[in-house]
Amino acid sequence: MSAVLVLAVGVAAYALVSQRTARLPITAPMVFVALGALTAALGIVDVPVAGEATSVLIEATLVLVLFSDAVSVDLRTLRRNAWLPLRLLAIGLPLVLGLGWLVATWVLPSLTLVEAALLAALLTPTDAALGQAVVTDRRLPERLREGISVESGLNDGIMVPVVTVLLAFAVRDEEGASAGSAVRLAAEQVGYGVAAGVGFGLLGGHLLHRGSLRREVSGVYRQLGTLAVPVAAYAAAHLAGGNGFIAAFVAGLSFGAMTCAQCRDTADVTTDDGVLLTTIAFFVFGAAFLAPALGKVTPAHLLYVVLSLTVVRMLPVGLALLGTPTTRQTRVFIGWFGPRGLATILFILLLTQELDTAGAEVVATVATVAVGVSVLLHGATAAPWAGHLAAGLAGEGPQPTAARASHRVHRRADRSVDAPHP
Repeated sequence: MSAVLVLAVGVAAYALVSQRTARLPITAPMVFVALGALTAALGIVDVPVAGEATSVLIEATLVLVLFSDAVSVDLRTLRRNAWLPLRLLAIGLPLVLGLGWLVATWVLPSLTLVEAALLAALLTPTDAALGQAVVTDRRLPERLREGISVESGLNDGIMVPVVTVLLAFAVRDEEGASAGSAVRLAAEQVGYGVAAGVGFGLLGGHLLHRGSLRREVSGVYRQLGTLAVPVAAYAAAHLAGGNGFIAAFVAGLSFGAMTCAQCRDTADVTTDDGVLLTTIAFFVFGAAFLAPALGKVTPAHLLYVVLSLTVVRMLPVGLALLGTPTTRQTRVFIGWFGPRGLATILFILLLTQELDTAGAEVVATVATVAVGVSVLLHGATAAPWAGHLAAGLAGEGPQPTAARASHRVHRRADRSVDAPHP
């Protein structure tokens, strides 16, 4: 109960100063991760990683976040400006995963090839919530904000099956199972997860949409019905032997495609609940994950964390955006803002539950420290750097009096993600 008391007091205290902290380079994840780690280090709270409450909280949080991220994807807007997130996901993400794996085999040679790949996969997805100022600062071009937001929203769901497959092979190596059984397990996890997500997303979206048009569904139950969709998809996938997180993400895509604007606003409740659960999850992360991990960190671990948050992310992003209408400072900005957050925490939890080896402990420690460092650095730099970039892009806007500004150049500037918006 001490953890509940500390968390409740912390939430109330932060709420009282939240308007002031909004103007400072201080974010809620920074505050609650620090609060959890500090109180755990002092022995005030004790939140075990293997505790059932910890698992339920983090799993429920990611289910809601995956679902709300998928529902919020505006397919029409995405089609108009798809090139930025498409390049980041189709080119940048595989390069980040591959480079992270190569760097892990070099910096942490004690890891097996599968464990090194797992570490890279755990740290590939990004969490836009840790740099909220980046996606909410209206001084930045809309297409830039949308691109970062869509990338962050989709890469969690994309990496879930990757982590699932790698975990299956890691468990196979530990237990001596055949490669065929690992492939079959991974296929079942992905296949049943997708099937449950599509089924419950389409069915739930259709029924809620039809009921809303007929005025047969009241507001509060429309919201509860929306919440029930990802939960049902998650539970059904588990019962069938599939991956519930894949199901939740696919259910969000299916639900969003099926519902109209009248129904889509009901999904806002998943976002609100997700914010609350995320706040609690970061406190639990600080207490249960980060505080114990700090005592196990080695220089090699820290080196990989630094490389993962810089070179491993920024170099692939730069390569993915070559030849696009973006400036160098914009590419550096997008490369830096790849914070590691909730999805990585959930993957760490799954790793500790599924795999009990020395290599798995190293992977969990490095990934945990990477999230802690990311919460601090990305949270502190989001607002200042966003403001600096916005000012720089405004100063580089198209000059109508320039003699060399031909009609063709103007048309390209209008299409550029860096072009300032009126």
